[in-house]
Amino acid sequence: MKIAITGATGFVGSRLVARLVDESHEVKVLTRNVEKARKTFAASKFKPLGYVAYKPTESGDWQAAISGCDGVVNLAGEPISERWSAERKRRIIDSRQIGTQKLVEAIKDAEQKPTVLVSASAIGFYGTSESAEFLETSEPVENDFLSKVCQGWETAARKAKDYGVRVAIIRTGIVLGEGGAIAKMIMPFKLYAGGPIGSGQQWFSWIHIDDLVNLYLQALLDSSMHGVYNGTAPEPVRMKELADTLGEVMDRPSWLPVPDFAIEALLGDGAVVVLKGQKVLPERTQAAGFSYQYDKAKNALKDVVEKIG
Repeated sequence: MKIAITGATGFVGSRLVARLVDESHEVKVLTRNVEKARKTFAASKFKPLGYVAYKPTESGDWQAAISGCDGVVNLAGEPISERWSAERKRRIIDSRQIGTQKLVEAIKDAEQKPTVLVSASAIGFYGTSESAEFLETSEPVENDFLSKVCQGWETAARKAKDYGVRVAIIRTGIVLGEGGAIAKMIMPFKLYAGGPIGSGQQWFSWIHIDDLVNLYLQALLDSSMHGVYNGTAPEPVRMKELADTLGEVMDRPSWLPVPDFAIEALLGDGAVVVLKGQKVLPERTQAAGFSYQYDKAKNALKDVVEKIG
């Protein structure tokens, strides 16, 4: 397949590009900074087919690049791990909602339309809870910033269905890999100062990055996949269990609680995802026949710790 991808230089996107190229797909990277994107993939043997400079929230010549592609993957979005000023909130929303609208606009105008759009979302859609379970069919929460972001993001992506394009949306949990939130959380354990974050009772709905990449790949290739899929492992854990497991894997103590302000210093207002959490189950993902390489937190954490070193 020929795949156009936004957000290709990010934590998940760069891994997805490598996997697609490794499996002989042609990848076209849509990027705000072509030079930076080239540098990102310079050392990799899995190089994209080409690069297209674009402004995600503006119409332009870049939209012609979608014509002739078999599939589109939409991963672009302003990072949430910052302090949420009014301007930052606007950029978080616009980068996802307007950015996706412009991508769908390109699909609408394409002479040769793609057959599939796989678009990112997040489990922030459901809001937070220590007691509720959330499936793909669960309703969004009201008066929650991240839920509002996800709702607008998904609504924009679904418009591609109006143009005969299959749409799959991946609501991603906390990704375990060599980057992202977990890499920052590992540092206190290295210093023998690790422990549960916040109350320890909040749910931690996670997925190993290899499984997330595989899920995106399956959503691209499996014509029966459409609608929403939770990009989470089948066994979420409470934060205390995660900390105990991480301590066991690293052979470090895990009794020292990490105060809220410490994780907020690392993750900004985006720390709410870790500090409050939610129990999200991948019912439709499993029903689609997706096979997890890492379905247990211990195995996933062991792999991440080994790779980080």
